[in-house]
Amino acid sequence: QVQLVEFGGGLVQLGGSLRLSCAAVGSSFSNAVMGWYRQAPGKQRELVAVITSGGIANYPDSVKGRFTISRDNAKKTVYLQMNLLKPEDTAVYYCNYKLGSLLAWGQGTQVTVSS
Repeated sequence: QVQLVEFGGGLVQLGGSLRLSCAAVGSSFSNAVMGWYRQAPGKQRELVAVITSGGIANYPDSVKGRFTISRDNAKKTVYLQMNLLKPEDTAVYYCNYKLGSLLAWGQGTQVTVSS
């Protein structure tokens, strides 16, 4: 099993930056695909960034050029650097772990962008 613990949410002004962290406890990390999702009130959860075990990252157009996902396998941690934040980025952000049939989610961290 794996547990994911997230850090780094908060309140930021339009155009500001935040860095989210997600630490994995209890299972293999380096071979896992790690992702960040978000869910705004009344909306479905959506992918904002994913990084493969080989370090290849992908983003939807809504965050491309503003968000950067990275990973530190030695620390079993994945990061999401968010720049040029907009009010529409306001959501609960969730870390996601996928390794074979094993799937896990973090508890979520609130990101609020004020205008």
